[in-house]
Amino acid sequence: MDFVRMVEFRRSTQGQAVVGPAKKLWGATLRESGQSGTRTVLGFDIGGTKTACVEGTIAGEILQRIEFPTRAQEPFGETFPALVKHARAMVGSAKERGRKIEAVSVSVGGPLKIDEGLLIDPPHLPGWHGVPLRRHLMGAFPGIPVVVEHDGNAGALAEFQFGVGKGRTNLRHLIFLTFGTGVGGGLIVNGQIVRGASDTAGEIGHWRLAEDGPLGFGKRGSWESFASGAGLVELAVQMFPSRWRPSTPIREVVESMIADDAEALQVAAEAGRWMGRGLALLIDALNPQVIVFGSLGVALGERIFGPARKVIAEEALPQAAAACELLPAALGTRIGDVAALMAALSEPSVRRQLEQR
Repeated sequence: MDFVRMVEFRRSTQGQAVVGPAKKLWGATLRESGQSGTRTVLGFDIGGTKTACVEGTIAGEILQRIEFPTRAQEPFGETFPALVKHARAMVGSAKERGRKIEAVSVSVGGPLKIDEGLLIDPPHLPGWHGVPLRRHLMGAFPGIPVVVEHDGNAGALAEFQFGVGKGRTNLRHLIFLTFGTGVGGGLIVNGQIVRGASDTAGEIGHWRLAEDGPLGFGKRGSWESFASGAGLVELAVQMFPSRWRPSTPIREVVESMIADDAEALQVAAEAGRWMGRGLALLIDALNPQVIVFGSLGVALGERIFGPARKVIAEEALPQAAAACELLPAALGTRIGDVAALMAALSEPSVRRQLEQR
């Protein structure tokens, strides 16, 4: 989830979805700029708090965007019709302008079976467990391919192609951390995305960093319980119980951190230290050149990175730590939107269709 956009969205649009031409949102102009005849992709970035639907090109340009609440606690069957309704409005707008949508692309948190597009039990989408998402989307948008990817993998591919990797011909080893409501990873090793034997490579939120601690990803002391959007709330409640409660919205804690509130910064620093412990393990195991952070990494920056770097210096192998940069997503607030396109853009048959004139 994109917390920078979420904070500004709350202030400026009062939660209304936006679709169509020339909308000024979150400090960026989203343009209806595709030429007639352009072949495009309909992308979904599905998070625990919000879902974004975009239309984009093979070059990663976003032509249209609409955002609406995911309603993750509610049964999938009750929320899916709204998702389809918003997307069909976007398809209609593209058609009016002479563009052809060639594929549907999805970025969504796991665990999931990627090729099947089957959501197994993503903790941030409790109402979507056991959902054959790809099959439902194929029914809603017949005649065009539907491709699903883990959001960590999609973010890694987006940054590798259009973000920090753009123009860096020597970049071969990149890790992307979603760092939104939950935390997951996308691993690129030797220039290739790593999915693993059961599509669960990169589910680092499940790693246990301590014997005890907040509950996250079904496990006390997990990485997700200490250093994720939900984890920030858990830590805030533990550290300042008279101020924050378990029901406190993530955005409230994040806004306080962005405002450099003293107590909130203490929570950020503690989360950063736990983040550093997890990162030290990743650095030792995979020896990446770059670890890129989406969402909260873009929003909070050094409030998290500073404490994390100190722990990495203490715990990771010195030569591995020296070879690795910690960076916010170069795509910034666009990361979720571009990631929504990557499942399709990484599919060779879809790319061939998009390249046709």
